Amino acid sequence: MDFELTEEQRAFAQTARDFAHAEFAPHAAHWDEEGIFPKEAIAKAGELGFCGLYAPEAAGGLALPRLDATLVFEEMAAVDPSTTAFITIHNMATWMLGTWATPAVRDHWGPLLTTGEKLASYCLTEPGAGSDAASLKTRAELVGNEYVINGSKAFISGAGSTDVLVLMARSSAAGDAQSGASGISAFAVPADAPGISYGKKEQKMGWNSQPTRTISFDNVRIPADHLLGREGEGFKIAMKGLDGGRINIATCSVGAAQGALNAAQQYMQDRKQFGKPIASFQALQFKLADMATELVAARQMVRLAASKLDAGARDASTYCAMAKRFATDAGFTVINDALQLHGGYGYIREYPLERLLRDARVHQILEGTNEIMRVIIARRMLDGDATEVIR
Repeated sequence: MDFELTEEQRAFAQTARDFAHAEFAPHAAHWDEEGIFPKEAIAKAGELGFCGLYAPEAAGGLALPRLDATLVFEEMAAVDPSTTAFITIHNMATWMLGTWATPAVRDHWGPLLTTGEKLASYCLTEPGAGSDAASLKTRAELVGNEYVINGSKAFISGAGSTDVLVLMARSSAAGDAQSGASGISAFAVPADAPGISYGKKEQKMGWNSQPTRTISFDNVRIPADHLLGREGEGFKIAMKGLDGGRINIATCSVGAAQGALNAAQQYMQDRKQFGKPIASFQALQFKLADMATELVAARQMVRLAASKLDAGARDASTYCAMAKRFATDAGFTVINDALQLHGGYGYIREYPLERLLRDARVHQILEGTNEIMRVIIARRMLDGDATEVIR
């Protein structure tokens, strides 16, 4: 068991760190304040391969292990969790399209998405189907050589500003409206197809550098070859995507917590009270020690889950849920503690802490709430061999 990164992995992480400090750091606060979706900066990330990190090579991706992808996402999230989180969602959708699309669809969209020239959104959640994703109602009816899509999606990152939608819908050939997960299929839908409309841009607590909107589908027609995989495989594809997505969002929390820890350590050395740096107060030293310990534990949990997913382990989904639950909770706590160490300065926008806190809060909700993560973990732990498997 080797916890050390290779020289190649360290170099890749350093490239991501340098990129984030050059392209994100000078602008992240402005993007947040003005609600700017930085497509040009994302395209620059694409030039480095960061928009297709684990997408298959046949689609133009780098086909890297998920572990290596976490190194890139963590470094970028330490500077700008919001923009980085969108890039992780784009990576997930790009991987899904690159893995399950027909050759014609893959060959068209793959190179555009993996380079960041075009962007993708992931469309699973609906107004009445959040944690219970298998109850979604959007339908795709096969009519001749086309699918006709009707329904709506909610809380879609990038909606209205992206180019292709990886959509989960209930397809008639896969089952009726009562068939649950087995009746769901996946599709690649051009975001500007006739019949698609976008709701208002949601005003959010954080993640302000990426737009979030509802999407409505009114008799939207797409060619039949835009089906991803086979009829009825959509829910399985969605869940496979979410295993990686949960690692990605957990990594964004680890990165944001690292950024907060960096700021707290520097502030403790610079800030003086009662005639000496606050770093000399043992109570604050203990707080910093706890923050560092929680951060390291979260990072290793995420990397363990990524390694399990890379290895195709039987319990990879359980470990992904564990990593998502632990890292997003621990990361938020570390950021909150870093803000507290800054006192009143942590609460104002001159410092990055309040932005990191706002951006990280949603990580405990999306890609499956942390309550749902506990359900996934508990179900596995109630199996007879579970306590031995996790040793």
